[in-house]
Amino acid sequence: MQTTLPAPTVESAPAMTRPITLTVNGTPYQLNLAPWTTLLDALREYANLTGTKKGCDHGQCGACTVLVNGKRINACLTLAVMHDDHEITTIEGLATDGALHPVQKAFIDHDAFQCGYCTPGQICSAVGMINEGQVRTVADVRELMSGNLCRCGAYPHIVDAICEVMQLDASK
Repeated sequence: MQTTLPAPTVESAPAMTRPITLTVNGTPYQLNLAPWTTLLDALREYANLTGTKKGCDHGQCGACTVLVNGKRINACLTLAVMHDDHEITTIEGLATDGALHPVQKAFIDHDAFQCGYCTPGQICSAVGMINEGQVRTVADVRELMSGNLCRCGAYPHIVDAICEVMQLDASK
């Protein structure tokens, strides 16, 4: 004779969330997030800002690059709770009063994208790199942008666009 036992019940642990405020593109977002939520997931899934892309999710491709207090970071490698009350800028926040940021305009002018998947991260990284003030040569641009990958191979156009904004001679 076989006995049927009732299925065990599993009590779900109460959701462990913490209220935080992310100021993204000048707009405060009041979110309740689990402490392990990445900034990338907070932006895409909770703030509904999908311009920032999820590429490798390991910090190796740069598709998720955003600016935090003007500095570029990989949003997949940082926790959202670490940026409570910080100023975050995504690709959606670079344009001002309907006018494209000079880097955005240069990317269009130089056809610096093909599929466009990496473009938001490339542009945010370029803006952050310019803010850092370390670029003196075209070789510096190539080196300091090396953390942003493009599977389509639009690198020459990306470099040309950045050099135009920085007024560097890209032919050197």
